[in-house]
Order: sequence, then C-alpha cells, then structure tokens
Amino acid sequence: MTVFETQQEILRLKAEKDICILAHSYQAREITEIADFVGDSYALSVKAAQVPNKTVIMCGVRFMAETVKILSPEKRVILVNGDAGCPMAEQMDVDLIEQLKAMNDGFKVVAYINTTAELKTVCDVCVTSSSAVKIINAMPEKDILFIPDINLGTYVNRQCPDKNIKLVSGGCPTHCRVSSKHVEKARADHPNALLLVHPECMPEVWENADYIGSTSGIMGFAKKSEAKEFIIGTENSIVEHLQYDCPDKIFYPLSKSLVCQNMKITTLPEVLACVKGDFGEDIEIDEETRLKAKKCIDKMIEYGG
Repeated sequence: MTVFETQQEILRLKAEKDICILAHSYQAREITEIADFVGDSYALSVKAAQVPNKTVIMCGVRFMAETVKILSPEKRVILVNGDAGCPMAEQMDVDLIEQLKAMNDGFKVVAYINTTAELKTVCDVCVTSSSAVKIINAMPEKDILFIPDINLGTYVNRQCPDKNIKLVSGGCPTHCRVSSKHVEKARADHPNALLLVHPECMPEVWENADYIGSTSGIMGFAKKSEAKEFIIGTENSIVEHLQYDCPDKIFYPLSKSLVCQNMKITTLPEVLACVKGDFGEDIEIDEETRLKAKKCIDKMIEYGG
C-alpha cells in the first residue's frame, strides 16, 4: 500500500470503529495528517477526555498514553508502539524522590509532565514547559524541588526569583545533544534567521535564543512572526511541520542530531495495524496509582487556570 492508501484505510477504520487518534507534534507528517488531534502531551490528554470516543490511540510515547489514561480511566487507551518510552520520564523512581523529600523537609515536589504515572504519585504539582513559570509563581509555597529536567528547571528558576528552587540532575537526551557550538554554526550559516529554542536544551543554547518556549509556543511564534527564516532548536519534525504550514518561510534545524528515536519508532503501518486491532499495547493503571498520580495534575489545573 502507498502512504496515501494506508492513510485512507486508517481514516476509514477509525470512523467505522469510533476511534480517536492522538499524535504528538514530534510524530512524522504522515501520522499527524491522520490524527484527530495533534499537540503536546497534556493538550492531547485534555482533548482525549473531551471526545465521546471510547477508544483512544496514542501516537507518541508511554508517559503520554499514561496521562490520557489518568484523565480518562473509562476509555480504552492504546499506545501504538509499546517500546516507545521516554528516557527523561524514566530517569527517576519513587525511592529516589522519597529520599529527596526526606532530605528537603517542607519542599513541594514539582514534576514536569514528562514523568511516569508512578513517579507522579509522589509529586505535589505537575507542570508543562509552557505553564511551569505561571504555575510555580502561583504556588503559595516558596521551597520547590523541581524534577526531572535540570535545563527546564534552570529556565524556570530564572523566571521565578522569589522562589527557592532546588534542581535534580536529569533531562532530555535529545535536547541535550546541542550546544553553543551548534548555535554559533547555525547563526553563521543563517545570519538572517531567528533562533527559536525549547527550554529542555542546555542554558548555553537558550541563553542565545530569540525566543524560548514549548513546542506549541515555538510553532505559534514562527507562524505569527513577520520574519522569513528560523532556526528551530527542538525535535526536527517541527522543522518539517512548520515548512508544510508556512511555505513562504524557511526553517533550518539547529542540529541534525535533534531526533527523538522513541518518537520515530512509531510508523504509519503500525498505526494501521493498531486500528485493525492487530498491534499496540493497552495502557492499564491500577485505580490507587491513577488517583494518586491525578492529584498533581489537578493541582496543575488549579494553579494554571
């Protein structure tokens, strides 16, 4: 089957079986084209909770599917490729965070949404890259333990001078592949381009950016900007999506190494097999874990408005 024929069969089957397909922005174009919703992990989870479909297929990584299940326990949630994990989400475990809490009495644990459901059970508040500054500033507590991304945490710390934020060494291996040398080269190669960077990159990268923001923030900035050239400092699929969406502009990757292999292992034929019922992993979370994990997401909504 051609790509087009595969897409058409997926669209036919998902309508026939009343399936909602979610695709993270880092998925390939041929996958985002057949999705009902495309966006970041939390936005997709909210959408999943709002749709009437009883079955939701996640084209992304495990923690994203878990977040959907936490918010929509009554739905069947299927992760297309069960091997699609997130190294950052899996860097820390419950025992480590319990030890850190014991060493930092009174500190509230703020978890980036890129964490497992199990880890969320011992955290107080959840944040996304776009909401972290707003939420932490809105929290009444001053003492914060931020996990797991030290780069995002450093960015948030600088934006929240009234808070006492302690960081733990962890982060996204993909975004950590780029350095100030990549910035220097990209700036030299494309002197008229604006540099748009995700805060999961190291400070030496985003300190020199024209815009720092989440994936959705980067895409929104590029689309609205009057500039014509952009260097994109996040997963390279965003370069492709923006080039499709803004054919009158030019987009360059900050580095060819900005590729998340976990996102890329999900393929269009696998999505088709999943819709047919021949592939994919059902996400199951026991009710005690789900309710404990949901508490920090509920706090995110409370403080984030």
